[in-house]
Amino acid sequence: MGRIGFLNRLMSHKTPARNLFHFGKVKGDTGKYEQIVSTGLVSPERCVPEEIEKPAYYFKNMPPGNTLGSPEIKTQDQIDAMRLSGRLAARILRECGKRATIGTTTDQIDAFAHERILESKAYPSPLRYAGFPKSICTSINNIACHGIPDDRQLANGDIVNIDVTVFLNGCHGDCSETFLVGDVDERGSFLVEATKACLDQCILLCGPGVEFNEIGKFIDRYCDEHDLASIAAFIGHGIGSYFHGPPEILHYFNEFPGKMQPGMTFTIEPILSLGGADIAVLEDGWTAISLDGARSAQFEHTILITETGTEILTRDQ
Repeated sequence: MGRIGFLNRLMSHKTPARNLFHFGKVKGDTGKYEQIVSTGLVSPERCVPEEIEKPAYYFKNMPPGNTLGSPEIKTQDQIDAMRLSGRLAARILRECGKRATIGTTTDQIDAFAHERILESKAYPSPLRYAGFPKSICTSINNIACHGIPDDRQLANGDIVNIDVTVFLNGCHGDCSETFLVGDVDERGSFLVEATKACLDQCILLCGPGVEFNEIGKFIDRYCDEHDLASIAAFIGHGIGSYFHGPPEILHYFNEFPGKMQPGMTFTIEPILSLGGADIAVLEDGWTAISLDGARSAQFEHTILITETGTEILTRDQ
């Protein structure tokens, strides 16, 4: 679950749904799909048993974590805990993906994820984070990210990003994937495949001594080569006992300083669009939707910088 970058807040617009498509037409061939222009019915908050360890924001309303400052170098105990939370998040995500089928509502997927996380003695990190009302994020078609699960049924041809974060043994593990629902058109399939490949290549270039800005520079080149746009308003982030912290991982060309060091953990989570990069946030305060109505896809992993390279912590093993 990414956040709006501190340096990019002016790139997003808080706009009622009825005004979203007054900003221009979609450029190029974006394929056939159903545009989402409003949110559905959101069910009441799901309960969390008393015995489940909860983050501080469960008990009181708190703002999102600060992503500015020096990245934390994790201890071996913290790394071991993050391996467990990351693997659990990856397993829950895989199981949720199997339920991304025609006729299933995103609220049903949220209910499944909530129960599976609790059964694993973990906490669904998005729940109550800065007021978020659900246990996962589900973003369909032209919703870029932070979609709130609701009563809309998934339709043939949808693409849906499912973003799962769990809090286990005092640490968060965060990952997401975009799934195909039924028969997805050629452009939608291309978008999903290209976004996954982009994340995979971003991870490969990481390692000790590598500058963080190499990630954004690569994404910028990749989008140029594939005629895509990076929705740069949302960033990757440091993660650990906190959901969001430094470093900021910017998914666009930049020259901000900072190098990766062994023991750092952070997410990389590019959102790539078939149209433009501008977004609006709906009146629920969370759902980020493309201004031009174009589809986007997102993939995310939590990674650890090691002495020799990287380790993907959110890999289902």
